[in-house]
Amino acid sequence: MTAGNDTTAATTLATEIGMDAHNQRLDRVLVQLAPEFSRNHLQSLIERGCVLLDGVAQGSASKRVRMGQQLQVTLLPTAQSLSFTPEAMALPIVFEDDHLMVVNKPVGLVVHPAAGNWSGTLLNGLLAHHAVAQHLPRAGLVHRLDKDTSGLMVVAKTLETHTALARQIAAREVHRQYLALILGWLPPAPLSISAPIGRDPRARIRMAVTTRGGKPARTHVQVLQQALLPIAGSKIPQRVSRVRCVLDTGRTHQIRVHLSHKGWPLVGDALYGGKALPGLERQGLHAHRLEFTHPATGAPLAFEADWPQDLSDFWAQCEITLDATEDALTRLDLADDDEIDDDWDDDLDGAESVWVRG
Repeated sequence: MTAGNDTTAATTLATEIGMDAHNQRLDRVLVQLAPEFSRNHLQSLIERGCVLLDGVAQGSASKRVRMGQQLQVTLLPTAQSLSFTPEAMALPIVFEDDHLMVVNKPVGLVVHPAAGNWSGTLLNGLLAHHAVAQHLPRAGLVHRLDKDTSGLMVVAKTLETHTALARQIAAREVHRQYLALILGWLPPAPLSISAPIGRDPRARIRMAVTTRGGKPARTHVQVLQQALLPIAGSKIPQRVSRVRCVLDTGRTHQIRVHLSHKGWPLVGDALYGGKALPGLERQGLHAHRLEFTHPATGAPLAFEADWPQDLSDFWAQCEITLDATEDALTRLDLADDDEIDDDWDDDLDGAESVWVRG
């Protein structure tokens, strides 16, 4: 008796243990009974009391079964199989028409379902927001932000818009600026960081500056303010800077990797060496400004999102020592680099950024 191929609906199966299964482990019997499910998932069903032998719920995957016993299992769907389901939520919409929407993603909201976050994502909310999202690639998402990065994102509501936005991104015609809080003081003059980024060979969950398989990446950085943060119990305050970042490329974790590589990790970014400071537990990164051309009307669109409350509250604790003028931003070297070949899928692999030109 088998469960078929549908792993999205709960089903109940009942069978009698035959001679060929006598004295086998319970989880092994379940794998033979429902091969479309992983062994780990079937073991979790045992732990949840979904597997009965002679009417008694079993709690151990290593339990040996006997010929003639009556086996009953309730096959609940996996979390992954349910990840692309609509979930009503209050979306932080900044702009919306029939073609697209711009959202101001709050910190803590995961953009796309993945291991450990199969529900409650922005994608789930988009599927509930408008029915057409079910027929669009990634429900209309064309780029991502990290869970702990806040800020602006554009989402397509039609296939034509999705295609057009993807082309704008690939052509570096979508302009994004980030605000970041970093440990240490950068020099006041604008600087550009050019260093290839690839998967860290020593820790696969991280990215790193590496020439072994790394892809070209460049980040432009401008200091906006420098400050001192008093630390309770210490006579030495912590140096922190508020900076603006503009990207020529959209590598995974690019801002975080480049700044950490230069010795200025983001405040709260433990993955890349940035310690948490009083008042801020998450990484200090915010997608502040978004500019692009409306694919349907051709109108230029520009949006800005103020700092979220947690970053504002943190910065309010600091004593400003340098306040750079906004005019200094015009000195950023944002010339095109024809040698940089952006990889579309690279940005969709958990990146905090998209391709932009200044």
